[in-house]
Amino acid sequence: MLSGNKMLQSFCIWLYGSGMGTAIRESIWIFPIIETVHVLGIALLAGTVSLLDLRLLGIILKSQSVEQVARQVLPLTWAGFGVMLVSGFLLFSAEAADSYGNIPFRIKLVLMGLAGLNALVFHRNPVTPLRARLAGGCSITLWAGVICAGRAIAYVSK
Repeated sequence: MLSGNKMLQSFCIWLYGSGMGTAIRESIWIFPIIETVHVLGIALLAGTVSLLDLRLLGIILKSQSVEQVARQVLPLTWAGFGVMLVSGFLLFSAEAADSYGNIPFRIKLVLMGLAGLNALVFHRNPVTPLRARLAGGCSITLWAGVICAGRAIAYVSK
């Protein structure tokens, strides 16, 4: 039986060699188009998350309640996340074998998990003003880290 690490490595190698991974990697147009869509998804997600987080921190939109801002931006946040997730998986399929050992890629995944956990805790529990500010500060920091680590993937070899 393969260990979890070996199973993940085997999956990455399989995905890299799949027809989808190969087609995306070898196409002159498909990879850049998916990457552009990915960046647009990131921009939508990061922009809307930043609006809510800056409101939580009391920096912007002070005349609107946090709930009002959340109600307006969260549908767009989820749309950006969905676009980012699907396009990110497609990009990963073209680079899965290389990404497996790439430290910035692993950091990005951990930070995304922590950002999701932060959002889950914030939206599932009653929030005091101090906790709201902490959640907003953590969220901005984690998503900035996700973006930085994502950019570093291309410049750091395994």
